[in-house]
Amino acid sequence: MLVLSRKKNESIVINDDITIVVVEIRGDKVRLGVEAPKEVPVHRNEVYEAIRRHQQAEQASPANDSAATE
Repeated sequence: MLVLSRKKNESIVINDDITIVVVEIRGDKVRLGVEAPKEVPVHRNEVYEAIRRHQQAEQASPANDSAATE
């Protein structure tokens, strides 16, 4: 893992087309801005994990659904 120190309004660049900017630092919270192409999904980790669980559940259920309708 790469660990960087950044101050307010400083940024990092990932792969030429994704920029992460420190928007605000308030106490123990940091607000980040993410600039990325529209085709690149950007999610908070907990949202990403929920999407993955939902996708896995959908992949597991079609076989069960088709057997129930026959």
